[in-house]
Amino acid sequence: MFTDARGKTVVFVAHCILNQNSISDGTAVYPGFIQEIMEVLCTTHVGIVQMPCPEFLCLGLDRGNIDGSTSPVVEENTRIRETMGRRFAARKIEQLAQDLVFQISEYRKYGFHILGIVGINRSPSCGVDTTSKNNREIGGEGVFIEILRKELQKNRMDIDIVGIKPSEPGKAVKAIRTLMDAN
Repeated sequence: MFTDARGKTVVFVAHCILNQNSISDGTAVYPGFIQEIMEVLCTTHVGIVQMPCPEFLCLGLDRGNIDGSTSPVVEENTRIRETMGRRFAARKIEQLAQDLVFQISEYRKYGFHILGIVGINRSPSCGVDTTSKNNREIGGEGVFIEILRKELQKNRMDIDIVGIKPSEPGKAVKAIRTLMDAN
């Protein structure tokens, strides 16, 4: 099965890596996708799986605050993080994490190699090394990555998860290349 031209290697990426139009107002660094990351991924011929944006799905495009861009980024991100911790969002996030684990398990069942998961540091949802809390950028995971990691552990799946910052493209490219070289 699956003996065609597919490479059978995939990487899961935060939604906003492919679509900066989905992030909160005032935070986009690129007009469409994160170009440097896409250049690396496209030249390696790896399959790119776009994860859903939990904030968009739970709070909408304006994240529940049409004036969000008038606040400093970490303050607005803190507000978003607190909102994402409420029961209605937590249930949705758990379902999104379960859906991703299902996708990963399907790929693995048929012999595909999962390079890893790429999140966005400082994000209240998809932060890997840093997130926003108490109106600052702090060490720790965003609410979605935290729940996704727990779901992966529950299913005994060991997958590398790396975080990048679009505002630091050189470091981001290095992180992606390190992820690819490690696998």
